[in-house]
Amino acid sequence: MKIVGVAACTSGIAHTYIAKQKLEKAAKALGHTVHIETQGTIGTEDELSMEEIKAADVVIIAADIKIGGRDRFEGKKVVDIPTSMVIKAPKGLINKIEEEIVKA
Repeated sequence: MKIVGVAACTSGIAHTYIAKQKLEKAAKALGHTVHIETQGTIGTEDELSMEEIKAADVVIIAADIKIGGRDRFEGKKVVDIPTSMVIKAPKGLINKIEEEIVKA
């Protein structure tokens, strides 16, 4: 599965980067490709390309705030989830998403 996403928290610091790291580690461990953009106090980092978005099977928005550029994901399967849930159970989240995509 090809996963792209955005991580963002209210302060734009700790939870943003922890969520990104947890998603990337879990996705790779489960054999998926992944690219997570961060949006925080220092702006956007690791910005997703339109090619990556177009090729993605799913978009994970791990955010506690409204993210910028959400319109880029129009027509894609988007999963919205708080950063705390991603941090607590990233593999469970990815497995559940994979089950839902396979069923679809």
